[in-house]
Amino acid sequence: MMSKASIYIVASAIIFSTMEIAGKLLATDINPLQLTFLRFFIGALVLLPSTIQIMIHKQIKLTRTDLGYFFLTGFLGIVISMSFFQLALIFTPASTVAVIFSTNPIFMIPLAYFLLKEKPTKNTIISLIFSIIGLACILNPFSISTDYKGILLSILSAITFSLYCVIGKMKFAKYGSLVMNCLTFLAGDLILFLLIYLSNLSPWIRMNENTPFEFLAHISFWKGITYSNLAVLLYLGVIVTGFGYLLYFLAIDVTSATTASIIFFIKPALAPLLALIILKENIAFHTGIGILLILISSYSTLQSIIRPTNHSTVSTMKISHQH
Repeated sequence: MMSKASIYIVASAIIFSTMEIAGKLLATDINPLQLTFLRFFIGALVLLPSTIQIMIHKQIKLTRTDLGYFFLTGFLGIVISMSFFQLALIFTPASTVAVIFSTNPIFMIPLAYFLLKEKPTKNTIISLIFSIIGLACILNPFSISTDYKGILLSILSAITFSLYCVIGKMKFAKYGSLVMNCLTFLAGDLILFLLIYLSNLSPWIRMNENTPFEFLAHISFWKGITYSNLAVLLYLGVIVTGFGYLLYFLAIDVTSATTASIIFFIKPALAPLLALIILKENIAFHTGIGILLILISSYSTLQSIIRPTNHSTVSTMKISHQH
């Protein structure tokens, strides 16, 4: 029988592996900023009851500094990273976006070194090298494909998400992962709400029409939502963004943040397979090589996570036995 931890990890890994597929199905119908706003608004509503309960229990009171911190994480993690992520799905196959976005733990290595003074291990350096080579193969510099915009947007999404995670780590102990992410969702959505409102003002529209930022003009809160795609939107908001994150946080609670991060190393293998089955996406040879290299990178990082965890578990067992 599977343990609670295994159930939480496997379930959230499967759910997160469908994120790009659901986003791809909505990419041509709903504006990327609008979809990001709706997705995280629904997700925040799912997480809000548990967040309020935790804040009352821990007696967490938000100061102006706290609010500023959440608006920073919301801007990086939701407004920038997730908007780039959704925009990438317009140009690029869901499987490619999924694999590139899953490299975000690798980008954390240099960011954590400069911001948190965390020294990288041998395994993390090997992972970084394999990921860079893998990304180069996917980008295919000797014959740039027509989806290079989506690839670059995916990389930017992964980098900014990594920055969000590193900055989030600074306050992780104070708020806890569930509270931090729920309040980040709400803060990011408030910024998106203002951007969507501004997009309908005449000067803003004239500034962005017929430019690379045309997607910032004429954004609606509800345009593009139909009976045929409503189920996918609710799935992306409730299941992926709401329950997916909730299961991930439960996995952290019963194990640890490092053990739960195994989810993001399962995703690069599972997401392309699901995209092939559901979206009938073909994987080009150079993309397949890039995915393989990134999987090797993920395995190397996974080893550096599992070994300390196993050592810690053994030590804990020894201490328990002694007492």
